[in-house]
Amino acid sequence: MGAVAGRNQASGESGGRGAAAAAAEPAAGRERIDVVGHLNRERARIFPGLGAVDYTIDQRQIAATPQGQNAAFNQILLRVPGVVLDSYGEVHVRGEHGGLAYRVNGVLLPEGLNGFGQELDTRIIQSVDLLTGTLPAQFGFRTAGVVDVNTKTGESLKHNQVSLYGGSYDSVVPSVQLGGRHGKLDYFTTLSFTRNNIGIENPSDTFRPVHDVTMQEKAFSYLSCHVDDVSRVTLLTSTSYARFQIPNSFKTFDMRSPDYTTLYDVAGVDPHDPAMNWAGLDDSQTEQNDYAVLSYQRSTDRMNVQVSPYFRYGRIDYAPDRDRDLIYQGVSEHEVNDFTTGGVQFDLSYAIAPQHTMRVGALGQYTSERLDTDTLAFPADANGRQISDVPVRLIDNTENWAIEAGVYLQDEYRIARDLTFNYGLRYDRFASSFGREGQLSPRANMVWKPGRIATLHIGYARYFAPPSPQYVYPSTLARFAGTTNAAANMIDDATRVERSHYVDGGILLRITPDFQISLDAYAKWAHDLTDLGQFGRAVILAPFSYRRGRVHGAEFGSSWRHGPWSVFGNFSYVKTAARDINSAQYQFDAAELAYIRTHAIQLDHQGEFTATAGASWSTKRDMAYVDFVYGYGLRSGFANLEKQPEYDVFNIGYQHSFTRVRFGHDVTIRADIVNLLDERYQLRNGSGVGIYQAQYGQRRGAYFSVVSEF
Repeated sequence: MGAVAGRNQASGESGGRGAAAAAAEPAAGRERIDVVGHLNRERARIFPGLGAVDYTIDQRQIAATPQGQNAAFNQILLRVPGVVLDSYGEVHVRGEHGGLAYRVNGVLLPEGLNGFGQELDTRIIQSVDLLTGTLPAQFGFRTAGVVDVNTKTGESLKHNQVSLYGGSYDSVVPSVQLGGRHGKLDYFTTLSFTRNNIGIENPSDTFRPVHDVTMQEKAFSYLSCHVDDVSRVTLLTSTSYARFQIPNSFKTFDMRSPDYTTLYDVAGVDPHDPAMNWAGLDDSQTEQNDYAVLSYQRSTDRMNVQVSPYFRYGRIDYAPDRDRDLIYQGVSEHEVNDFTTGGVQFDLSYAIAPQHTMRVGALGQYTSERLDTDTLAFPADANGRQISDVPVRLIDNTENWAIEAGVYLQDEYRIARDLTFNYGLRYDRFASSFGREGQLSPRANMVWKPGRIATLHIGYARYFAPPSPQYVYPSTLARFAGTTNAAANMIDDATRVERSHYVDGGILLRITPDFQISLDAYAKWAHDLTDLGQFGRAVILAPFSYRRGRVHGAEFGSSWRHGPWSVFGNFSYVKTAARDINSAQYQFDAAELAYIRTHAIQLDHQGEFTATAGASWSTKRDMAYVDFVYGYGLRSGFANLEKQPEYDVFNIGYQHSFTRVRFGHDVTIRADIVNLLDERYQLRNGSGVGIYQAQYGQRRGAYFSVVSEF
């Protein structure tokens, strides 16, 4: 498997983006293609890591990941040190809940809604970098890490491809990739459809979940027009639409089983009717995400500039099962949550002297959020007990808005050939319908390369991370008072911006040209530490915060690649602590709030120990791999005082290409076995701060694919 060790950058030229662009550059002598490689390299100089930890994943690594280009995007990131797997497709980097910024070809993607549909399609990736640690000043707002995807282009795609993938859980995934170049126009498009019976993690440890069908459509396109040898215009568009059944935590799907208990009485509904069995619950959720990014890039000898306006729309629609939700939960709620974001990003780098490269930039965006709910609930007494079997209908529609803006100035100072100091200032401003805050944030990184073997770095960053604009107003809480959907309490402070100090240091050792290891340590001290939780059956994550929080940890990465062989091994440790929930308190019961007010607890998403490892062998026609993932430490129970069991999962796969089979083009077949030993492992047990439902990892699955070029 490909290298996944840290690359501590001392300059834009040594970064993962530049390397990826250079690798994609076609043979010399074709001037029109050299323009593409030149612009890609120059774009990389605008956004170098400069002291941050940079983990790069290339095409060889993706191919040796279980399910290859059909793998979910979170599985690609999971093979990086410090990344922890959670439910609903979430990953946590260095003990953070969310906090990841996604960029495509260096351009920020506006933040989407919190759901479980992963809209980024692995098929679009040429390479991907995860930047984490003390980020330079050009990276703001979401600072747990920056996921920068370098997409395939028409030039990098040798031939069009059509693929059919499927296997366990009735999985069927047809897809197509189209690309090419005509004159100054370069284009790449991918379309895919997914259907399977395990769209969301199974809440029971059975092999097949109950009521868990998903259907997903995704489309992505890349268009680039080279205006001249030093400038180009690029348009990225993406659309995704996904339908999910919400799985039911019932061991068997037997509608005749009398073994169920109703909790509420509903007028006109017989609670003893077998059709009302919990296993027949029919809740569902749809997710829609669309975005478009237009970029203009111009690169001359000393100056590189990129301007990118963008737009995004996202929507989550949760549809309940009226009668069953009422008799088992006392509430049936139809929720529609949508976001609209528009903004522009500007970045410029300028070599003002041989030892100094200045970078300056700005970003501004406006987001509107709307939550519409149509709820049926029963009147209740002061103790929350039902006092009528006739539900009342409550309609509540709320809106929020937020403006995020930031500017930065930084200098890359090459003190000596082997020593680089990158320092800068960033000012961010957050204004919303529920608060206004701003901060001036210094950043500094020192990178020292005393010889050919070692690269050391140390850095400090001040971070300013606004919450998503999803505030629920006191008027909404008052509307549901006296019903079975009443809040646990009426305390409703708005979530504030998280402010933190972050330090990071590490070393990268290139023992031989084929073998390298990295070791990195970090610590974070935060005020108003932001977290996310699910507070109901709808998978819409809502923000809340702790008054104080701490995170510290360490990562180890290693990789060896020689000829057809590739081996990697990663390990990470993280410890978290947080005290006093100080926003959205209405979602928690009084006993838990009181305990957390006086005790530092560990965060629910703390994956204390994680490890990944793998080995692969690949030639021009064949590839075989073995892959391993270990996890331990997600929290559960009252105030997160308990810990989920450890687990280890093994995966294997094989791929073979038949050359010139169909009209002179290649055909590739592939087989993967996920969770080879059929490990039964639980990610969540349904308890913990902000945790609603249990989730188990996928049981053994066998998958097959055929890819044909045309």
